Amino acid sequence: MEQEFKPKYELTVTNTLTRQKEKFEPLTPGYVGMYVCGPTVYNEVHLGNCRTFFSFDLVYRYLMYLGYKVRYVRNITDVGHLVGDVDEGEEGKIEKQARLEQLEPMEIVQKYTNGFHDVMRQLNTLPPSIEPTATGHLIEQIEMVKAIIKNGYGYEMNGSVYFDTQKLVKEGKDVYDYGTISGKKQEDLLVETRDDLKNQSEKRHPSDFAIWVKAADNHIMKWPSPWSMGFPCWHLECSAMSTKYLGKYFDIHGGGMDLQFPHHENEVAQNVGACGCQPVKYWLHTNMLVLNGKKMSKSKGNSILPVELFTGNNDILSQAYSPMSVRFFMLQAHYASTLNITDKGLLAAEKGYNRLMDAYHILQGLEHNVVEDLTGDDAQINKMLDLAFDAMSDDFNTAAALAKLNIVIPKINAIKNGRLEMSSISKATLARMKQVFYDFIFEIFGLLDEDKAEEAEEGGNLLDEAMNVIIELRQEARSQKDWATSDLIRDKLQKIGIQIKDAKDGASWVKN
Repeated sequence: MEQEFKPKYELTVTNTLTRQKEKFEPLTPGYVGMYVCGPTVYNEVHLGNCRTFFSFDLVYRYLMYLGYKVRYVRNITDVGHLVGDVDEGEEGKIEKQARLEQLEPMEIVQKYTNGFHDVMRQLNTLPPSIEPTATGHLIEQIEMVKAIIKNGYGYEMNGSVYFDTQKLVKEGKDVYDYGTISGKKQEDLLVETRDDLKNQSEKRHPSDFAIWVKAADNHIMKWPSPWSMGFPCWHLECSAMSTKYLGKYFDIHGGGMDLQFPHHENEVAQNVGACGCQPVKYWLHTNMLVLNGKKMSKSKGNSILPVELFTGNNDILSQAYSPMSVRFFMLQAHYASTLNITDKGLLAAEKGYNRLMDAYHILQGLEHNVVEDLTGDDAQINKMLDLAFDAMSDDFNTAAALAKLNIVIPKINAIKNGRLEMSSISKATLARMKQVFYDFIFEIFGLLDEDKAEEAEEGGNLLDEAMNVIIELRQEARSQKDWATSDLIRDKLQKIGIQIKDAKDGASWVKN
């Protein structure tokens, strides 16, 4: 008989759909399906995006820590996201950037996808289980448009297909009340107009949105469909890909709060139109990232890219900040709260990160040979460790969890400095402290030990230099036809896992 799944801790989440904090109960016990709207790869990923992907990396990590098996799907938007985020009549963001950089659109896609992955790697975010692209799922999107039309929620005009929002409001409200996610009133949604668009007259109602767009003759990114040579719209791709990999109804859908309208409202509308069901049980949204108290804006000179933050190559901040200092900085605010990047805040985060890592290293060096009964220090420490997990399980509150760990750090430092006797803490509590600090720092918070990484890199550089000297000595032996010495060097290296490769243009080495 299969054992009933029980997570390590019970989790609550704030569901945008209900505007309430709810106990997290996935559709299938022990399994979680999560979809997060990924980047549109037309330019370098900005810090606001990084905050969203960092936040859902924490969600992903903690769900797995609790024992869930998670299928995490995060897409790449490589077509259909139009300039200004409108649905019709404008140039695609990727095509526009391709024109500006004099590259093919798919060169732009590859260039900025690579850049996005590099920034995510620096911030130590885990890769998703599946990373689908919009252009790789055109068949699924076309089939979804067909289903929407068949069910009476879509209509074709001059080669483009639009979603009928009026029908959703009148006939689909038992499934989904249009405007629930964004919190907008239906009257506001339905009077929205875009009078500046040339094809506004094609729509039955101003609030209707395109799901397939007929492409102009000079449009590069276009594909055949039953309606026209064209391309899918931004909202459609997420509906199609989330359904393909997670099913018609799944556990978590995430993204930035700026996507609530129109993107997420229209995603739900499309799913209702295609299958008569709303797709998601829990909607989670991250809040804004601002710089020095103001919304980031390139035109106003109040903007900074991740690479500029990491290298210090900017005119806004006083110094460079390492990726782990930045990650620690983001831990200090709840994902649904506005986060303000300032020099003062980053400097404090850098110190906080070093303080946490120092405490971890001190803990690992402490040994205990006596088993004592619980003491006052024991009780307080265990209470703080329990409260750290309580905080993390309360809607992924990293700031509160970190605060509880910070209460324990002075006791760790006091032991090191001799102000607190080791005998005042039991062996069991010391072992738990070591495990909990390890779990939070590396498994849950996803921090890296930058000092260890630097040591490893320095060690690698020393090995490179040492191997260059050895290869040079071996080449000298070979030039003097001292084959015995040459073979001896090769064989000795082979035994320790290093292989010498001889070639016409010189020798090289690799680890076996």
